[in-house]
Amino acid sequence: MNGLLFIDDEEGIRRSIVRALRDEPYRVYTADNGEAGMDVLKENLPYIDMVISDYRMPGRNGVETLADIGMLHPEITKIILTGYATMEAAIQAINNGVDGFLTKPFDNVELRAKIHEISVRKHLKQFVPEQIYNEMDIHQGVLRNRYHQVSVLFSDIRGFTRMSRDIPPEALADFLNYRYFAPMGEIAFQHNGTTDKHIGDSMMVVYGSPITHSDDALMAVKSALAMQQKAREIDSRLVRKNGLRLQIGIGISTGKVFSGVLGSLRKKEFTSIGMAVNVASRLQSIARQEEILVTRETLALTGGAIISEPMHPVYVKGLDEPIEAYRVTGED
Repeated sequence: MNGLLFIDDEEGIRRSIVRALRDEPYRVYTADNGEAGMDVLKENLPYIDMVISDYRMPGRNGVETLADIGMLHPEITKIILTGYATMEAAIQAINNGVDGFLTKPFDNVELRAKIHEISVRKHLKQFVPEQIYNEMDIHQGVLRNRYHQVSVLFSDIRGFTRMSRDIPPEALADFLNYRYFAPMGEIAFQHNGTTDKHIGDSMMVVYGSPITHSDDALMAVKSALAMQQKAREIDSRLVRKNGLRLQIGIGISTGKVFSGVLGSLRKKEFTSIGMAVNVASRLQSIARQEEILVTRETLALTGGAIISEPMHPVYVKGLDEPIEAYRVTGED
């Protein structure tokens, strides 16, 4: 069951929403102001994936409340309920990442339909990396096929196969989504990385596609360092009795790849393929827990900002000669 948090200072409106949604597949939480809503969300973070907030409330208004909630839970669906919003307020809401609007007074049937529509649109967006979605919205032809240089990062959880044998599927899914993919994906996003795909307990992030930056290689390594730090923090908070650990290995490679839309008639994705992808995957496979392994090409593009130590040459399928690899130890 999906969780829906409704924030409104009027008790009658809160009761009306609960009645309107009683036959819907939502577990409804309520709060009478923004601060109380934040408290409810923090206590039930894994279970709430949608928030509806009234626009005018004492203290923080709905837009401010949803902006704070978005910082806490970037993937949550955020909806404003209002009968007062001006065009200026609507623009502010959109700029703060609000996903949709509901108006008062509301008809129960229309309310349910609108919530469903906004939710579906939001979830469809989540199947497309945000950088790609935004660029599609702004520029035509951004997804054109091209051959260009990128830095590719692969991350994988050490000991995951053993853990998956002993942990219930629901607990395993929560662990992957909320303890691993969500925080690591957010770190990648903050460093201009595009999460290309999730493969089991692995994630592939591309820096330089669809938009190229001059510091893509450096951002890839910086994000890897931030990911390892975050993984250590999360691992230290995990309850060890359930067998969960978050210890990851990371590999990064830089080189020319093909980027474009690939797939069948029924399922397509924008992705990158090439030897740089294979090399990054190979480095990740041999990295030990808490290690970051990078190629010489990646290290050379960081401008001396990264401290590393050389490793033994690494053999990669498809290459006749071994590659030079380095173990990252920190920033200079």
